[in-house]
Amino acid sequence: MGRLLSGIIWASRSRASRFRFVSPNGCSPFLNPGHIPGVSGSGSLRAPWFLGGAKSFSSETGGRESIEYDVVIVGAGPAGLSAAIRLKQLCRERDFDLSVCVVEKGAQVGAHVLSGNVFEPRALNELLPDWRNEEAPVDVPVSSDKFWYLTKDRALALPCPFENRGNYVISLSQLTQWMGVKAEELGVEIYPGFAAGEVLYDSNDNVVGIGTNDMGISKDGSKKETFQHGVELKGKLTLLAEGCRGSLSEKIISKYNLRRKVQAQHQTYALGIKEVWEIDENKHEPGAVLHTLGWPLDHKTYGGSFLYHMKDRQVSIGLVIALNYQNPYLNPYEEFQKFKHHPAIKSLLEGGTVIQYGARTLNEGGFQSIPYPVFPGGVIVGCSAGFLNVPKIKGTHTAMKSGMLAAEAAFSVLTEGSSIEIYWDFLRKSWIWEELKKVRNYRPAFEYGLLPGLAISGLEHYLFKGRLPFTLKHGKPDHKATNVAKLHTPIDYPRADGILSFDVPTSLHRSNTNHEHDQPAHLRLRDPMIPELVNLPEYAGPESRYCPARVYEYVRDEKGELKLQINAQNCLHCKACDIKDLKQNIEWTVPEGGGGPGYSVM
Repeated sequence: MGRLLSGIIWASRSRASRFRFVSPNGCSPFLNPGHIPGVSGSGSLRAPWFLGGAKSFSSETGGRESIEYDVVIVGAGPAGLSAAIRLKQLCRERDFDLSVCVVEKGAQVGAHVLSGNVFEPRALNELLPDWRNEEAPVDVPVSSDKFWYLTKDRALALPCPFENRGNYVISLSQLTQWMGVKAEELGVEIYPGFAAGEVLYDSNDNVVGIGTNDMGISKDGSKKETFQHGVELKGKLTLLAEGCRGSLSEKIISKYNLRRKVQAQHQTYALGIKEVWEIDENKHEPGAVLHTLGWPLDHKTYGGSFLYHMKDRQVSIGLVIALNYQNPYLNPYEEFQKFKHHPAIKSLLEGGTVIQYGARTLNEGGFQSIPYPVFPGGVIVGCSAGFLNVPKIKGTHTAMKSGMLAAEAAFSVLTEGSSIEIYWDFLRKSWIWEELKKVRNYRPAFEYGLLPGLAISGLEHYLFKGRLPFTLKHGKPDHKATNVAKLHTPIDYPRADGILSFDVPTSLHRSNTNHEHDQPAHLRLRDPMIPELVNLPEYAGPESRYCPARVYEYVRDEKGELKLQINAQNCLHCKACDIKDLKQNIEWTVPEGGGGPGYSVM
């Protein structure tokens, strides 16, 4: 294994213990390392950290240590790891040494990664051409590809537009774990369990790295016995690869007006809710792919379902709902539970068991919503910028490619003195740009409803093939699309039966979600009065429904009045609240590193 940060990974799968260690001798963050010499039983460091690839190490005033690298990457997902791998490949090819680190808020690489996922291997073929011989978890080729329109009781077959021949059904969390190992082998430093909580700037407002959160702070802000200062990870270049709606990326986009710089439209999002089941062997068809439109959603709500047969009798099943839905009574979690009772779906799942549950938002804005991805001192890559191909329902291959292009730009900057703005040039000359431009009108076509959307997107796909001489605009931003409650009728969802449908606490247990209870809330209200004065009386408190983890609940206080209660320990890090909140009153920040879901097959 490559060199790793010696330190404390503040994440345990047990609520009783809050510590996990990463070995200075190269023990993998994907396993369960043992005790490290020099670290006390309480989890406090007795000696300075050893950092084999760091350019320099220094102690800063205020107790925070500073470590300098050539390149700092935030996020160990497909984009971030592709960037790290490509950088180290270029170092080997050109006989040049650059220090590269990746900081990841999940307790392990892959722990916060969730996707469908029917994987297009185009970028992987370019990055690691010999992946088939290196035990990559990409081994279930698509065997069939179906597309249905659902009514309440029927499934009507439609022509399939997805063209998944040559693609694979995978677990993206497992693929990123494998990529993490490959990055380590090339000499990349991986810091799992450390949350990047702030951007560091120099006196000229250039980004010079990130700071990780302090750990061991109680709810009241006092320092516990286990207190650890955060660390400043400084880089000549910083690559933000946080995934959809990355907290630091959003701050950078706003600070430097990166959307306005290229007249990009606002981003639009969807929420994907997913389970992995183990089903009867007689029903299992490895590589079978199914997508649906229609029920349980109405014609004004954009979304659909997916069902993919993985290996080992596993199927991944989920529902994706665009977050510009209008009805404040709609509950995405309950819509997913209802979907599983459709006769065509129920017959497959009956007799099976759920292995894992999770949720994550995804970008749907496409070509016209891509911001200028370059800022002073770094770039934005992957889903933080928004390279998802909506009609393909795929973004992993484009995220990986963007990371590779960012690596090539960074290498040129650091070895040849080029401007980091060449990343923008690389993107516009790449197949990412060509692919997304062709499908730019697909998602906004559905602003007019399901049937007009199908008609326009069908013409775009089959007849014009992306060559229409205009670009459609998106509608309102998602948080402004919600109607007042009086325009709608409350939705009466059926109770969970514990066989096909489940309550939220049961699902949360399956997500392996864990946060330290005694820490400052990472979900903050900018104005604590808005929920009671606006959200509840005018919109019937939609935050209690759009969150797939029941983080937000209205409970009665001692006077019998309804008040918003935030159960931050439930958070799946899906970012739905950050996007859908009516008045953008919820500020999503990173909790202590290692907190959140613990995905392994998602």
